[in-house]
Amino acid sequence: MAVTVKTFASASEAAGALSSDRTARYLGGGTLVMRALNEGDVAISTVVRAQDQALTRIDASGPRITLGAGVTFARILAERDLAFLHAPARSIGGPAVRNMGTVGGNLFAPSPYGDFTVALLALDATVAVAGGFGSRDTPIEEFLQARERQAGTLVLSVSCTRPASSEAFRYRKIARIKPKGGSVITLAAHLPVSGGRIAGARIALGSMAPTQIRARAAERALEGRSLDAATIAAAASAATEGTSPSDNALGSAWYRREIVGVHLRRLLSGQD
Repeated sequence: MAVTVKTFASASEAAGALSSDRTARYLGGGTLVMRALNEGDVAISTVVRAQDQALTRIDASGPRITLGAGVTFARILAERDLAFLHAPARSIGGPAVRNMGTVGGNLFAPSPYGDFTVALLALDATVAVAGGFGSRDTPIEEFLQARERQAGTLVLSVSCTRPASSEAFRYRKIARIKPKGGSVITLAAHLPVSGGRIAGARIALGSMAPTQIRARAAERALEGRSLDAATIAAAASAATEGTSPSDNALGSAWYRREIVGVHLRRLLSGQD
């Protein structure tokens, strides 16, 4: 089946094309869409592209940073002001994938991929999208819950608050093939501290459900407490609550449930 490629000057035009054609998919870096086409996905008959420079813009000058949906992981690694995102960006594939893969595309990456999105979920990011109902900002958790229904929208950018310190944000990816393998599990934690106690804990998990999820029970175990051994143990014990991992070639659902608490304990303890 022939595939039509449509290129637009602006993101709004591209968004209009996506919302009016259920068979259209947006082509950013191509690591997801081109793979689907190469594997014979007949549901895609139109590929939409945009040359809007706003999609590749980075604003990291203030306490809240904004990444255009077309920003690649290689660009993030080249930005000193984005050092807190270097670990998740570096965990995405090999150099070729990081040169092409984009922030916006990663939001749609199925398990066991989408590791950068785990970091964004822990950082309480907001996703700016455009579609049939105009432009709007959506909390990332809400976006992910409705991800399968986002086909007719175009992600414009993602924004999040910069962590107050290097200790406030932590990230870990467990993979069998390093550094570019798919995730067995991925964990990220944002642990703001006020008066020596955690205030506003967010823990995100990848490969523990159909989409990236928050470990809310573990967050509750941390909230309002100091990050001591007892608190960490309580959070680790609660790590599996609300999860629904699946079996795949990288690990079974049983195995993921067995190790997620172990790795959350290491993440919160600052262990390698």
